Amino acid sequence: MILGDLGAEIIKVEQPGIGDETRTWGPPFIGKESCYFLSINRNKKSLTVNLKDPRGKKIIYELAKKSDVLVENYIPGKLDSMGLGFKHLHEIAPHLVYCSISGYGPDGPYRQRAGYDVVAAAMGGLLHITGPQDGEPARVGVAMTDLATGLYSHGAIMAALLQRQKTGKGQKIDCNLLSTQVAVLTHIASNYLNAGMEAKRWGTGHGSIVPYQAFKTKDAGYIIVGAGNNKHFAILCKRLQLEHLVSDSRYTDNKTRVENRTTLIPTLSERFSEKLLSEWLDIFEGCGIPYGPINNMHQVFSDPQVHHNDMIQEVQHPTVGTVKISGPAVKYSEADNSIHLPPPLLGQHTREVLQGTLGYKENEVTEMAKDGVISV
Repeated sequence: MILGDLGAEIIKVEQPGIGDETRTWGPPFIGKESCYFLSINRNKKSLTVNLKDPRGKKIIYELAKKSDVLVENYIPGKLDSMGLGFKHLHEIAPHLVYCSISGYGPDGPYRQRAGYDVVAAAMGGLLHITGPQDGEPARVGVAMTDLATGLYSHGAIMAALLQRQKTGKGQKIDCNLLSTQVAVLTHIASNYLNAGMEAKRWGTGHGSIVPYQAFKTKDAGYIIVGAGNNKHFAILCKRLQLEHLVSDSRYTDNKTRVENRTTLIPTLSERFSEKLLSEWLDIFEGCGIPYGPINNMHQVFSDPQVHHNDMIQEVQHPTVGTVKISGPAVKYSEADNSIHLPPPLLGQHTREVLQGTLGYKENEVTEMAKDGVISV
């Protein structure tokens, strides 16, 4: 999807009559379209192909010769057994960048396991550090391990394309959910590997910075504030009219504030409970330290900065009309990064790709559709 935003022509290969399983993930649906599917499939064309049919395999071979990149997320070894692995396609398309995304990697003891976000997040430690302090582990509200793996894959593909400009050769890229999750543990991993410190859950708080968390306000709203250095802590205390805390020996620097969080956080919490969220937002306006409300979806998509950043975009879908989509996160001064196509219907572009891109004759397409090799 990210590559599509940047202008790449994306051909999504789906199973005839079934398609991407996220097409069924709902409710909610708009008409017959899953909102989940709509959220992650813009700028793609849908081609339906039965990969088990020799004619279907031939279509993939022909696409490989014409394409720059192939991305696949089968269990390792599956496409090799079908004659569609990297070694097979590299022989006929040595320029092809072949990106495999799996749960655990192409080899090792877990290679044959199915990979799902929440399982990899659990095994990679994210669920262990997510949730209320002294409470149960919690899944992050969106599939962050999946999304981070996609971001790693995007960067890896771009790097491989740059290398191909120098060498003329494609290569195989292996990305997996577990390695992604372990990699993004960052300071949590360092704390354990270098200091032997086991991680724990802090709710909205932070293990190494205090205060840096949410506080409940008088109207049951929540405000997040962060004070990662002494200057910020002094500003926070001034805005809270708790200036005496700055000179308190228990809170002289971040180290002592972390060590004495059990006395500092209740004091701050009591103060935040005395005013409405809107009042605190006014008090902190222009203060120079990080702060903000915990927004629900209505508040997110009503936020003036979200609108200013053009994060709500519309696209016309062939069956359900106007679809609203979260816009691309990155802006370029000399390039386009935008939504070009709506999420596709299943097989919507099969005829276009086969006849327009690969040069099949109409009667050949009709015959394959009749035989179940494709659906149009």
